Amino acid sequence: MPINSFENYPMSWRPKLEKTNQSLYLSLINQLEKDIADGVLLPGTKLPPQRELADFLDINVSTISRAFKVCEKNGLLSGTVGSGTFVSYDVNANIFLTPDQHESHLVEMGSMMPETISKNGIIELLQKMITEPDFEKLLEYGNLEGRAWQREAAVKLIEKSGYKTTTDLLLPASGGQNAIAAILAGLFQPGDRIGTDPLTYPGIKSAAKMLGIQLIPIKHENHEISEEGLLNACKNENIKGIYIIPNYQNPTTHIMSEDCRRMIASIAEEKNLIVIEDGINSLLMEKPLSAVASYAPEQTIYVVSLSKTVVPALRLAYIALPKRYKNDLKTALYNINISQSVFLMELASRMIVSRNVYKLVDERRQRIKKRNALVNQYLADYQVMGNDEIIFRWLLLPDGMEGEQFEAMAFERGVKVYAAERFTVGKAKPIEAVRLAIGSPKSLEELEQGLRILKQLLKENRI
Repeated sequence: MPINSFENYPMSWRPKLEKTNQSLYLSLINQLEKDIADGVLLPGTKLPPQRELADFLDINVSTISRAFKVCEKNGLLSGTVGSGTFVSYDVNANIFLTPDQHESHLVEMGSMMPETISKNGIIELLQKMITEPDFEKLLEYGNLEGRAWQREAAVKLIEKSGYKTTTDLLLPASGGQNAIAAILAGLFQPGDRIGTDPLTYPGIKSAAKMLGIQLIPIKHENHEISEEGLLNACKNENIKGIYIIPNYQNPTTHIMSEDCRRMIASIAEEKNLIVIEDGINSLLMEKPLSAVASYAPEQTIYVVSLSKTVVPALRLAYIALPKRYKNDLKTALYNINISQSVFLMELASRMIVSRNVYKLVDERRQRIKKRNALVNQYLADYQVMGNDEIIFRWLLLPDGMEGEQFEAMAFERGVKVYAAERFTVGKAKPIEAVRLAIGSPKSLEELEQGLRILKQLLKENRI
């Protein structure tokens, strides 16, 4: 029993630690995990101050601090200087956003899977590659950085996405998600903090959690990172870097303004921040804005990948980075074995040089415009963010509807969508919204079926 009486004292959490041989801080962690899983502690709950909780349990404050620190690293809690410690809003959300093969009866609008397009140009290249005398060399290990002409092809591709770089500042990786994981593993340490949008790509969340890196939500103004918020995160949260998706931000679809890009670049130079700029959607833009890397090349690591915009099987990403980070990142790519295969590098490079990549991107852009036309038609009475180039849309739910509830109802009706909670970083309650991956349904007919169901759900539940 605690020494002090808390019988009539308001506390958001009153843990009961069982007597075991386990360390007190581990017992506290286990109790916190259990109370979250059982619904005793709901997302967004502010926990009692550490000293107050220590007094209640009659244990040292250092024990509370140690337990909370572990829980923050594991993504259960979110602590902000001056505000306290909260149960993370995404604590119950599944961050592994890949489709389940056993859910083939569902209209998939949750995971972002590119729709099927013509592969004729790729098949012709493959047939030619197979008949060449030195084809066997493509089945061997190769140079981690690729050959000179392959790097030149990559430079041209990256320029199409809004950033001019040089061949000596490039590294390939096996996909955008793997590139991000390598950047975190190679340039950050467990316990480091990285700023992000309050709603962000779940891949950065899972990679950061795995590596013990904490994500800090940065305050927004006009739907994008604010100067005040970024400076505050530098001063009070001691962030080492920042992760951004300037073009068609996932999940909100927002296109970052040029002023915001310049602001982030300026502060990154001033505070020596590492900027991780994810250009995953930039190739889909006919006229992309200049990358943040263009304004702060010595601070920014720029990533562009092909699987979502060209062909899913092309699990290839190009990383353009400052020279001072190249050796560390090259070592990380090698050590965790996510460098690119010689075969895929050759195929992708030939596709770029032959301009097949750009043909496929343009074909995808035209197809996605047809899909967006259906979205605009069926959801015309609702707020749906994003334009006709993007492969996903952001549906703002009417008053009275909750994101997780709508996700569950859609699932019961046979449509898979993802609520804002899956993308949330930190303690703040997210906006009531869902992401619609409109490129994932196998056909226009299937997309139309899903949209029809979603429209009916919205209509039935409108207050």
